[in-house]
Formats: sequence, C-alpha cells, structure tokens
Amino acid sequence: MDSLTQITLGAAVGEAVLGRKVGARAPLWGAICGTLPDLDVFIPMGEAVANFTYHRSFSHSLIVLAVLTPLLVWLILRFHPQTADHKRRWALLVYAVLATHALLDSFTVYGTQIFWPLSDYPVSIGSVFIIDPAYTLPLLIGVIGALVWRHRPMGFRANLLGLTLSSAYLAWGFGTQLYVENLAARSLQAQGNSYQKLLGQPTPFNSLLWRIVAVSDDHYDVGYYSLIDASDRVRFRRIESSPHLLSGIEGHWPVQRLRWFTQGFYSVERVENAVVMSDLRMGVEPNYVFRFKVGEIANPHALPVNSTLLPVKRDWDRLPQVWARIWRDDVRF
Repeated sequence: MDSLTQITLGAAVGEAVLGRKVGARAPLWGAICGTLPDLDVFIPMGEAVANFTYHRSFSHSLIVLAVLTPLLVWLILRFHPQTADHKRRWALLVYAVLATHALLDSFTVYGTQIFWPLSDYPVSIGSVFIIDPAYTLPLLIGVIGALVWRHRPMGFRANLLGLTLSSAYLAWGFGTQLYVENLAARSLQAQGNSYQKLLGQPTPFNSLLWRIVAVSDDHYDVGYYSLIDASDRVRFRRIESSPHLLSGIEGHWPVQRLRWFTQGFYSVERVENAVVMSDLRMGVEPNYVFRFKVGEIANPHALPVNSTLLPVKRDWDRLPQVWARIWRDDVRF
C-alpha cells in the first residue's frame, strides 16, 4: 500500500496495543515502524528487474521482521527509558505494526515475500488497490479521534472502530474478488474463450469497478465489470502478445525472473528494436507501469541485454472514464 496508509495503519495498531499505557508515544512509534519495511526501495539491487522483484522480499518477511523487533524495542527504550516496564508490550507493538504492514501489502497485486527465506513466493492476492481511500480514511479518522480524546475512552473506541472498519473492507474486497473472478470465468466460457490464468483486481481508488485479465499463450483478454452493472456478463477484448520474441533468451535471468514474479501475467512485444516484457497486473492498456526491455531483435533470435525500466506513460485523462464506467456499462476505454 501507499506510504500514507502504512503510516496510518502503524499509528492505529500502535495506539491499540499500547496507547493507554504510554500515551502518544505509541502511535508515534507505530507510524515510524510502519514505514520501515518500504525503505528497501533505497537499496540498489544492480539492475532494473532486480530492483523491481526484490522489493518487498526480505524487508517484508514475517521471519526477518521478528528478528528485527528486539533491536527496535531496544532503540525505543533508549528514547523512553521510563517505559521499560512495558518492554513486552513494546515488542508486541513493534512486531504487530511490522507484520500488519507486510500482510496488508500481500492483499495488493505487487507481490510480497512474507515467508522469505523459507519461501520466496510473492504473495499477491490483488483484492485491494494500492491506494484506496475507503481503506485509509477509517484508520485516519480513528487515529485522529484517539489523539483528540487522548484521556477519554471515546478515543480508544474511535481507533478500534477505524481498525475494525478497515479490516472489514479488506474482507469485502476479498469476497468481491472471488465473486468477480467466478463471473468472469463463466463469461469467458460462454464466449468460447480459453485461458490459462485469470485475475480480477479493483481499478484505481475503489472496489466497485474491477479489471479482469485472462492470459493465454499468445494473447490476453481484458474486461471490466462494475458491481453496479445490470448484466452478469463481462465483455472482453483480446490483445495480442508475442512470446516468440523471447526465443533464444528464455534463460536470460530478467526474463525468467519476470515470468516468475508476474505469476504468468505478462505480455511480450516489440518496441522499435527492443523486446519488451510488461507486467499486466499494474496499469491500464496500453500504459503499464512496469515495462522492461530485456532483449534486442537480432537474426535469427533476440539477444539478451541488461534490463531497463521503460518510462511510464501515465494517462490521467482516463481517471474520469474509470469513474464513469462504475456507473455506466456503455463506457469504453
């Protein structure tokens, strides 16, 4: 999730665990710890695909975070030695904040290696968009309430209510995702379209309009479905992919790594003289956020090159279309 959400979640968890014992120190340190796992973005991994796929790996591991917790507790008590009687509570606060950060990220589509080093599988449920005000606002209001009513039970209850509502929203998104994916699978079957993998994910800033991607060997189908739609069918459009361009560079590390990290949701295209792989899970056709040059066209096969991240083409004009599509199923984009 975005940094503001993680800071707010950390503050809310910190307040819930220790706020009534140590006051405003609890949400403060919760907010600080809530940002720590994402600092891995400042660690250079050598090349573009490595930077992309090693983010949310060891830094988001529930195991590594458990090992890191005692060090952070020691640091906190250096600042606040008068709270040493609550050392165990501080440990619970720190680990709860770090763990909820990683677990929340696993609900997004990016991929979070929460079991590293036992497993590097990137957990990516994809049932909540990376920025969703409906998730963040209850947390933010609850934390503000806790700070305003610091010495009253109402503050604790406001924070707890915010955590409850945000957690319920995650459950709502997961259940809705299952419903939409089932509906999409039936629609594809009715249209006679076969596929290998299917993913439903919410569109930016909401959980009413869903984007569905179904991938096959040489193409993928994309459809949109709003929970407001009167029909229970999803209309898909087909987009061609060119996996044959990877012939000769299948063993190239960036190619193998992207195939694994995207869990099969990728496309291959020729852009001028470059072989480009795109992560189909992030972005809107044709403007995907993560597009990597992994090879150069040659005869007879492509040649491997050091991966580079292509510039992102952000089309903000599409946001009004997304909003309109929530309410009207005749909007096309």
